[in-house]
Amino acid sequence: MGKKSLQIQQLNSKMLVVASIKKITPPPTGWIKAVRTALGMSLQQLGNKMSITKQSLTDMERREKDGSITLKTLREAAIALDMDLVYGFVPKDGSLDALIDRKAKEMATQIVLRTSNTMKLEDQGNSNKRIQKAIEERAASIKNEMPKILWD
Repeated sequence: MGKKSLQIQQLNSKMLVVASIKKITPPPTGWIKAVRTALGMSLQQLGNKMSITKQSLTDMERREKDGSITLKTLREAAIALDMDLVYGFVPKDGSLDALIDRKAKEMATQIVLRTSNTMKLEDQGNSNKRIQKAIEERAASIKNEMPKILWD
């Protein structure tokens, strides 16, 4: 197993754990305010734990709600609330392998169809079956090589 393959496998296993929380919708007020109010904690109390003013905490809660808060600030709030911040990426394709497969197939399709069109112009066209086989073979080759242009 190659180094790249091992990295992908290890990341996939971590992403599968995070994938289950992808379905969780954040509270409309943001996590900080939702947890703080659910615990019955005042702005002053949480502000004291974080060594910031009530106004700064109100601003922080607003920034979380707006999506402009930093991870560092969220981590600090989580610590003050005696919680852990969970953070991660989840591929839209379900796994890194599926993402790589899709991108490799897209690239292979472009390459093969470009060649196929040139051949048609020269009256040497291929059947759809041969074109699909060529796409599959090229995609496998691209996936194996993992060229950087795959992500352009």
